[in-house]
Amino acid sequence: MPNSEVGADGFFYLHADTLCKGPVVACGPEETVVDVAGKMSEHNISGLVVVEEAVPVGIVSIRDLRDLIARSGGNVGGFLARDIMKTDLVTTRRKDYVYDVLFKMAKHNIHRVIVIDENEKIFGVITDTDLLGLQTRSPLYLTREIESSTSVSQLSGINKRILETIGSAARWGADTKSLVQLICHFNDAFTLRIIALMENEEGIGLPPGAAYLILGSEGRGEQTLRTDQDSAMVYADDFPRERLPQLEAFARRLVDALEEVGIPRCPGNTLASNPEWCHSLSGWRKRLERWIAVPRPESMVNFSMFQDFRALYGDTSLEQALHDHVFACIQRNTLYLPYMARHIEGFGAPLGMFGRIRVERRGEHRGTVDIKKSGSFALTEGVSLLALELGISSGTTWDKIEQLGRRGIISARDAQILQESFTYLMRLRLEGQLRALASGSEPDNHVDPELMSPRDRERLRDALRGVNMLMKTLRVRYKLDSIAR
Repeated sequence: MPNSEVGADGFFYLHADTLCKGPVVACGPEETVVDVAGKMSEHNISGLVVVEEAVPVGIVSIRDLRDLIARSGGNVGGFLARDIMKTDLVTTRRKDYVYDVLFKMAKHNIHRVIVIDENEKIFGVITDTDLLGLQTRSPLYLTREIESSTSVSQLSGINKRILETIGSAARWGADTKSLVQLICHFNDAFTLRIIALMENEEGIGLPPGAAYLILGSEGRGEQTLRTDQDSAMVYADDFPRERLPQLEAFARRLVDALEEVGIPRCPGNTLASNPEWCHSLSGWRKRLERWIAVPRPESMVNFSMFQDFRALYGDTSLEQALHDHVFACIQRNTLYLPYMARHIEGFGAPLGMFGRIRVERRGEHRGTVDIKKSGSFALTEGVSLLALELGISSGTTWDKIEQLGRRGIISARDAQILQESFTYLMRLRLEGQLRALASGSEPDNHVDPELMSPRDRERLRDALRGVNMLMKTLRVRYKLDSIAR
């Protein structure tokens, strides 16, 4: 078991198998519930892994046993482990890092992860108790603190420690995708806890028949630090008009509370509290139809912001109805994709002749390049457009690139280049934000190529080449040379 000699951050990169203690207590699927309960009592454990030929196939917890007793009136003699086991297991490899285990527990909100070997056979079990004792700055510990917080001010204090957690994980080499998904997980957790506090402590709840939507990078699940709020509201067509004030009060209070926690408002007012971003299902359908049918610059900006929406809370059927309508609109309005592709092309990477990185020549950012505007943004938007053509609207940019490669829209080699380009650009943004916040300055997305090492400068150049490769793909696929300016 790791101890203080590991250091404040080093426990993140211990291997999972170092936390596994002794032989695993397991049972077979045909063992009786009475025998399962006996094993739990004998070994003083709260869960038992069910295995077949040493391969984990399920898990039985004390809660499962209690539920069975309640349902059966205590007559459990005829039940077997397979009758009550949960089969949606979360596993990790024995040489995965503790950080990966922490992330899985936090993401899935579970109490144990099963460790397997290279042959998919059980090696051990890691519980939240094992991990909580390691480090109070761990993602799991912070998630538990968020869930048990009793006020918005308390959440604000927890949010300040998120930076330390992300910084620790980054210093020890956590992969970029895990970091941005962890940031998104924390923001989702903050929002859901605020909603619970609003309902329970302030009496401000979301009425039935409505959904709170998150947009942009949070909708995709790939946020960096200090991301603004981007949100919207949708409600059913038969939503009672007398409940609209309650809906509006909910949106206003939620936006205010998120700002109090430390998640700033969108400067462009793309917020659920803004009437322009709060509509009935029919209202959103008409708005989306207008944005897509008449692709003016303002309409394309609005749709670009909206298209990665995700219902974080409320009636999720409204989210699916909107997704279905978006795809129907795209199929009816075939000119939208080419016009949007031309719009995205305007954000191409700043590379000149012979691969020279073009920097800003004037202003406060003179000598730097904006790696969001001319890098990750163009790549994200281009990938989302190609995915939209295929009817794919959810998932991270990494997920969408993978789907584009699998379905032959781009080659496997091009998919790999785009994955590497996006990963490096997001990593640069995260590292720059961490440095700025640690020094007390406001983070931005500008980097100075002259201050980078030759190796990092070449990696930036390669990433920007990947962006331009995607722009060429859009140009050819949508025949942009034939579209009048």
